[in-house]
Amino acid sequence: MFRRTFWFTTGVAAGVWATTKVNRKLRQLTPESLAATAANKALETGARLKDRAVGFALDVRDNMAQREAELEDALGIDQDPGLPAPRRYTALENNRRNPKYIENTTYSYDRNEDH
Repeated sequence: MFRRTFWFTTGVAAGVWATTKVNRKLRQLTPESLAATAANKALETGARLKDRAVGFALDVRDNMAQREAELEDALGIDQDPGLPAPRRYTALENNRRNPKYIENTTYSYDRNEDH
């Protein structure tokens, strides 16, 4: 009697364990779960790539500045050439004096108008 009860209980426990395992796996394989997993992995990969790209850009910038300093020393280039400040608003000033359009025209820009 004790032997039968033991094996019956063991079988029930194994069945419950196997059923829960199968149900968990089925839930993991639903389209929504697969999409969420893929999205999470894509976000993690994107963050890693961004960090690596930023690190690479900073390394390039540092090495570029170092190489420029080496070249300036080798060529004897002065850091302050003493040039006058550039004019920034030249194009805007010329544009105000010579407008490219005529304000009082009879032409209509309405494309739906019959011609």
